[in-house]
Amino acid sequence: MIKRSSQALAVWFVFWDLILTASSWVGAYYLRFNSGWIPITKPPPSAALCWRNLPLVLLLAVAAYHLTGQYTIHRLRRFREEMVGVVKGTVLMSLLVMASTFYTQDPYDSRVTMILFSLLTASAILAARRLSWYAIRYLRSQGYNQTRALIVGTGRVARKTAWALRHASWMGIRNLGFVEDQPNRWTSDLDILGTTADLPDLIKKYNIEHVFISLPLSRYHEARHVFDTLSQTLVEVRLVADVPNLAGLSLTTANLDGLPVVGLRESPHFGLNLLVKRSMDILLSSLGLLVLSPAMLLVALLVKLTSPGPVFYRQERCGLNGRAFPMLKFRSMCVDAEQQTGAVWTQKNDPRRTRFGAFIRSTSLDELPQLINVLRGDMSLVGPRPERPVFIQQFTKTIPNYMARHCVKAGITGWAQVHGWRGNTSLRKRVQYDLYYITHWTPWLDLRILWMTVLHGIFHPNAY
Repeated sequence: MIKRSSQALAVWFVFWDLILTASSWVGAYYLRFNSGWIPITKPPPSAALCWRNLPLVLLLAVAAYHLTGQYTIHRLRRFREEMVGVVKGTVLMSLLVMASTFYTQDPYDSRVTMILFSLLTASAILAARRLSWYAIRYLRSQGYNQTRALIVGTGRVARKTAWALRHASWMGIRNLGFVEDQPNRWTSDLDILGTTADLPDLIKKYNIEHVFISLPLSRYHEARHVFDTLSQTLVEVRLVADVPNLAGLSLTTANLDGLPVVGLRESPHFGLNLLVKRSMDILLSSLGLLVLSPAMLLVALLVKLTSPGPVFYRQERCGLNGRAFPMLKFRSMCVDAEQQTGAVWTQKNDPRRTRFGAFIRSTSLDELPQLINVLRGDMSLVGPRPERPVFIQQFTKTIPNYMARHCVKAGITGWAQVHGWRGNTSLRKRVQYDLYYITHWTPWLDLRILWMTVLHGIFHPNAY
């Protein structure tokens, strides 16, 4: 069922998309041929040709934008989904326009103008969408354009659903209460409005538009009964998945020849994302080595002067897919430290450290040679910290989903480290933060973590 508010928003977006597409089409012509910013090597086409083709461009634009989901509107849609839709729509529209001009042998043919048109259109539409959603979300957070919801269940997942709806007030979905067939003394603090049998009456009474089925995994067989009850209504129904012990892993859905498939463990680090991340690693690690080379030379010299032994310490760690690699560090311990104690977990005031080693550990300067590991491809600048094989064998037996950290490259710094989970701190928390990073990765998150590392992560009480 399409709500009137969604229809109004769709009309609003179509109107502005066409206005901005037309402006970009005409603007690209005048920017290319009349601005004087771009050299002209042959006689420019007449402006009349540009205006003549405008109706066809707008027709192809509407078709392309619709086919790529630009007008799929719902309250749970994220802006990054909007960005993907706009970029896909612009690319498809540009291809259709170029194909039509080629087919009709239209004299208005300029590759530079088409590139300018595509860039202007995508930028303008994204800016307009951003401003529109800012306004809509502000109004919703102030109590306007609200819809009402009920949550089926009263357990952990139901309470998390209620908290998420309160936290994401920009969606404009207000939870009125809970529906539960098995209330107990632990639910006395919740507004239980009735049982599942009461759902049709509750929906009519409170004008409910959304129902979230948030039952624990042990009660999923009841979801079918709830859905059958809701078949008498026109509300939007969503199932909130209860997947215990998978904190930080996001769910994905796909279609396998008509069968819905739910992905429980998928990484965003593939395809173009992998290329972007590797390019960032090469560029930033090269820049880091260039800028920090004087400091690294000084640290290497002081390591050599203050204790006998090599400057670098190579230690076997496990990274992507659990493969081992030699991780580089400036040596901070005595040469025979591990011959005396074996592999042990780092402790505060470690007696195996040299005097200068204690300093470079507390300032994280001992980690600088790992920029070489990043450049070689063993590691990434940002990712879960690599661990030693002997410890991994222990952790996989006691910490759920520990091995999921190895679906990406290990990093010099990470989401867990910038939040203080380093050194002798909770491993479960560290894994939780690492899995959050893996499933929410974007280039901007990497840059944010690097910035947080520079500001707060170098001098840290848990660095020892």
